[in-house]
Amino acid sequence: MASPKDPPLDEIQWRSPQIVAEMGGIHSNTVLHYFARSPFFEETSNNAIVTNQAFHNAGMYHLIQTREAFEGRLRTMAGLEFMVAQEPAEMGPGQGTGVWVIRKQTRKKRPGVEDEITVHATYFIVGENIYQAPTLADVLQSRINTITTALGGILPAMDSARTWTPSQGDVYRQPSNANKAEDTPVEKSLPANEEEGAKTKNSSLEVELQQLAEDSFFRHLKYGADYIDEKPITGQPGNFHVASTGRMEKPVKPPILPVKTEGIGNLGLSGPAAGKNVKDVKKDGKPEKSPRQPNAPKLKRRKSKPGPVSPTG
Repeated sequence: MASPKDPPLDEIQWRSPQIVAEMGGIHSNTVLHYFARSPFFEETSNNAIVTNQAFHNAGMYHLIQTREAFEGRLRTMAGLEFMVAQEPAEMGPGQGTGVWVIRKQTRKKRPGVEDEITVHATYFIVGENIYQAPTLADVLQSRINTITTALGGILPAMDSARTWTPSQGDVYRQPSNANKAEDTPVEKSLPANEEEGAKTKNSSLEVELQQLAEDSFFRHLKYGADYIDEKPITGQPGNFHVASTGRMEKPVKPPILPVKTEGIGNLGLSGPAAGKNVKDVKKDGKPEKSPRQPNAPKLKRRKSKPGPVSPTG
């Protein structure tokens, strides 16, 4: 029985050239006995029971001489067994692939019905090497791990290739031809002075871009609410002025229209006669007196009396 520290059986490769030499090579009559010497074999299987009985009972020794007799005996028994599922395919006269397929299975005997077989594992014998075939769950797990590892390597590469600029936002830089030339056996190295100059230039460019981004972001926070009018604007951010197109235009006063006095002179109102303009008024500013009407009563002028003088005044 394997110890807990031993690696899993589907991760090991077993071979024994000494046993192959003792058996005279691996062929149809020795393949199951060669497999029985490997760590994949179980001593509680029907194969081990028949082999032990044949070594202690001469009447059963013929059962282990050929594979047909050995497997015929196993088919009459119920329980765990190891059977050859596929022989090497013929690639030519007397030539085969050398690949044997052995299955670990449990046989259940039922009267009147074919035996029920449950396969537990599959093994390959390639030359002298024996391997255990992985299960479907192991294959899927391996594929998922491979995909996860690849994605884990892609994401950091994407982050390193992405840069942010105020004008374009997120920009992805394409890898240079120098990174793609991995198949070149010899890499050309630059002189020490040129390499230092290139590093200094790249570092200074990165610093300038960083300062430009910070300055642009600061201006956006400070003057982001300012908008440009349709007219030309002069000045600096925070102190804009609308540019004048020339001399300032004086405000235009509305013209004074002539006063028409037709039909008003008969009412006895003061003012210039009909047909005369406002310019005909006397230069001293006193208008002409309107003529008195003969029947009009004379207005009396009321004199105002001085009020009482207060003793304190």
